[in-house]
Amino acid sequence: MAAARASRVSATSPEALYETIRGCRICRDQPLGPPLPIEPNPILVLSSTARICIASQAPGNLADKQSKPFMDPSGVRLRSWLGIGPDIFYDPGKVTIVPMGFCFPGYDAKGGDLPPRRECRATWHERIFAAMPQIELILAIGLYAQAFHLVGRETMGLTQRVQDWRAILEGGGRYAPVLPMPHPSWRNNGWLKRNPFFEAELLPELQRRVAILVGTQGNAEKLAGQSNIM
Repeated sequence: MAAARASRVSATSPEALYETIRGCRICRDQPLGPPLPIEPNPILVLSSTARICIASQAPGNLADKQSKPFMDPSGVRLRSWLGIGPDIFYDPGKVTIVPMGFCFPGYDAKGGDLPPRRECRATWHERIFAAMPQIELILAIGLYAQAFHLVGRETMGLTQRVQDWRAILEGGGRYAPVLPMPHPSWRNNGWLKRNPFFEAELLPELQRRVAILVGTQGNAEKLAGQSNIM
């Protein structure tokens, strides 16, 4: 699958691709539907060495203002879920961040974030993941990321996907094994209370795998041995 993808896509280094994407203005100049209502500001993290990818929805307003992903209370909760601090989370050698839409999409009539822009996925995602074959785990946060990364499970609801996290991990994903997760927003506090398995069962396994992949657990020999069972 990886070889076929590489033959279809001209892969470049993640670092060079990042610079190209930062200058992308397709959602303003050649949009699929109404143009982006604000100045485009693509926010993502690419790397040639990181083994984890956070596949989120789209940057929020605060991330757009600071040009840095997850710079809000949701980011604090997400880092707590992962069991890592900002030093590791924002280290591109450890963690990549590839949202479904790279720019803050603006607000809808009710004050909520609009859906991620479709132009990003259609234009960039194939090239991005062809350039990062070292990714070993994708954390698919929210419905949009899950619908894209979980081939064959597009019509499932978020709760069902997260409940089936073990089978989903074993089944792989579009580019790498996928762990489905809810968004860490406070709006999901009710969901978390109704689904205690997430904190009791999924989070310990998530933190174990993250510790392995970012190198905070054990020595190099132990790391290699545990990686073989993932």
